[in-house]
Amino acid sequence: MSTIQTRSARRREDAKLLTGRGSYAADGMRDGMLVAALVHSPHAHAAIVGIDTAAARAMPGVVAVYTHADLTDVGPIPGGIGFPRPDGGPSAKTDRPLLAADRVRFVGEPVAVVVAETRGAALEAVDGVLTDYDPLSVVTDPVAAMRSSAPAVWDEYPDNIGFLWKRGDVEATDAALRSSAHVTKLTFSVSRVTAASMEPRGAWAEVGRDGRIEVHAAHQSPFNLRNGMANGNFKVKPTDIRVLANDVGGSFGMKSGVQAEYALICWLARKLNRPVRWIEDRTEAFLTDEQAREMQINAQLGLDANGRFTALKLRWNVNLGAYVSGRSGWPVGNIGGTAGVYEIPAIYAESCGVMTHTVPTAAYRGAGRPEATYTIERVIDVAARELGLTPYELRRRNLIPPTAMPYKTALTFTYDCGEFEGNMTTASDLAELASFEARRAEATSRGKLRGIGLCNCIEVAGGPFLRPAKDLSTLRLAEDGTLILRTGSMSVGQGLETTFCQMVADRFHVPIDTVKYEYGDTDQLPFGKGNGGSGALCIGGSAVSLAVDAVIAKAKRIAAELLEAAVVDVTFEAGRFTITGTDRSVDLATVAAAAYDPNHIPPGEEGGLVESGEFTPTACTFPNGMHICEVEIDPDTGETQIVRYSAVEELGKVLNPLIVAGQTHGGVAQGAGQAMGEVIVHDPDSGQMLTASFMDYQMPRADDLPDFRVATREVPTKVNPLGAKGVGEAGTVGAMAAVMNAVNDALAPLGIRHFDMPATPGRVWQAIQSARG
Repeated sequence: MSTIQTRSARRREDAKLLTGRGSYAADGMRDGMLVAALVHSPHAHAAIVGIDTAAARAMPGVVAVYTHADLTDVGPIPGGIGFPRPDGGPSAKTDRPLLAADRVRFVGEPVAVVVAETRGAALEAVDGVLTDYDPLSVVTDPVAAMRSSAPAVWDEYPDNIGFLWKRGDVEATDAALRSSAHVTKLTFSVSRVTAASMEPRGAWAEVGRDGRIEVHAAHQSPFNLRNGMANGNFKVKPTDIRVLANDVGGSFGMKSGVQAEYALICWLARKLNRPVRWIEDRTEAFLTDEQAREMQINAQLGLDANGRFTALKLRWNVNLGAYVSGRSGWPVGNIGGTAGVYEIPAIYAESCGVMTHTVPTAAYRGAGRPEATYTIERVIDVAARELGLTPYELRRRNLIPPTAMPYKTALTFTYDCGEFEGNMTTASDLAELASFEARRAEATSRGKLRGIGLCNCIEVAGGPFLRPAKDLSTLRLAEDGTLILRTGSMSVGQGLETTFCQMVADRFHVPIDTVKYEYGDTDQLPFGKGNGGSGALCIGGSAVSLAVDAVIAKAKRIAAELLEAAVVDVTFEAGRFTITGTDRSVDLATVAAAAYDPNHIPPGEEGGLVESGEFTPTACTFPNGMHICEVEIDPDTGETQIVRYSAVEELGKVLNPLIVAGQTHGGVAQGAGQAMGEVIVHDPDSGQMLTASFMDYQMPRADDLPDFRVATREVPTKVNPLGAKGVGEAGTVGAMAAVMNAVNDALAPLGIRHFDMPATPGRVWQAIQSARG
């Protein structure tokens, strides 16, 4: 295992980003660049009778208007995913056209594209495209969509089921539930949200001098975008497309995979042989960005007479939206987290992906992990209240002990390591759990309802689970001593520039500014992981570490030549190569210069100091922790405030505590934001989105959140050379359940058994009024 220093280096990229010197997709300009604007469907479900583009084509500044009929040499986004339908056949095969052909299936689906000299001209021409629709019946709710009376999203699949995934022994689980002393049953839901990234989606494309398509995109995984478009849309070699992603203002999983608009922009640039750009506005983002999370959960938790878990049975009815694709796997890949950190002998799980007349759902920070944690942690709280146990005690007595590691759960995951009781005791102290009842009593004296919510969280990281991704980095030590690092993992706001450069600088004992960071260009490396799944450090960082090892190893051979010593006798420490047991040494700059001098290059080796590191983990990692939230509710108004929040994260080896704290804070804000207010709402009759602006979609604000108390614990993993587990999604995974458990605890004295998110004032007030009769 490589030695890495723990040090809170400040993010060096922030100076550029905070002073307006970032370079985003919308900043790209070329002479003669055209602007594309999309014509969106105003209907959630309708047949396209006809599209008249003549008036739009004749408008000033308009270069072209295209519909699906023109896209004869570019393919759709391939539909389907590797999970079966209820009859055992393959999943629904729903290819998604770049522009709708004969039917639209969600509000905002593009039906035509206008290309003009200016954005103003393009937007004016959008209004000139006349589309004749025949509106059809709509269903937006996944449970309603499975009823026999529901309209079909696709005629080929009248039950609207895209897939039905099953795992576990249903007979053994049912038998264990029947023999349990107590069974807690709960049906509850997770609301639909949108990523709402600071930078909306956007891209511009051109045909390069070598004839290849070049696309500059707001995207988190350039190689995935390149390969997906090459293989799925354009049927060319991946190297015939170049993708470049510079600064990206947040992605959260939404800016991954093949975006239909990005493929369309590439086609337009090739068709017109001119640069073309498309940058969505915020309304388009609400209507067309892939959304997330929405599901109904049915859970049953069995317990014996001693309060030990005997079995867990669950079903997720998940809203996939209008299309099933490779992006629809989020309700399956991470459902293993429903096992939690507990010994549960029997588990049976179903995840039913349901199609509706809504924008497709896909990965969003956590991608099934927060939902899995919410499933087990919410039902545990209900069980504790039914049994008269504290939520803390019920969790504690069911923990997997460290001596059981590695531990194969009864569902899908095998945990390699973990000390879960240590998380609980640390979190209890951090949150001052012992004095909570005094705080509750004080709040009661002020007429407030105070509640506390606990959540033990665990998530898979550095996946996918069944086949972890690999990553590649290269490192070059230039003649002037500059270190140039290229990584397949890329930053979309997490501080990877600082983290990776800190790793290199510390190993070479040089200032961090000596390291130059390059990323996001598919021409720089043969492949790369991009970003996602909390794998940047545990996979990408491991690749960086291996590249550093390789450069140091070659530099030792050159230093040995300079020192006229055996390589085995040369050590590298504090920036100098030294012959063991002597004071004879050379510094890094001398070795860097010698690496390009033919007189000092070791026999059989090429000149220069450029090495690569490729890393594929043997297994995934499992970051874990405990979150404790306290809320106060004003029963007269329903206003709910988060008044305390404590989080303990066990992340394996921590490299930069400052960045870990920032990632945790951001994750908690997103999880708490969903619990407290964020929700996408559709009119059930028309399918119109009722929360398509920040006037209606309640984003969390700084004054909605208290100061966070955050601590970390280190139980290093052995599946990568750094011992790191990942942090990007940890805060979100714990927050949603902790906040909702706190809200429910505050409402419980009124006789409310369960309250569904979001805890907006109006919904909380209505629940209180209903409980009071």
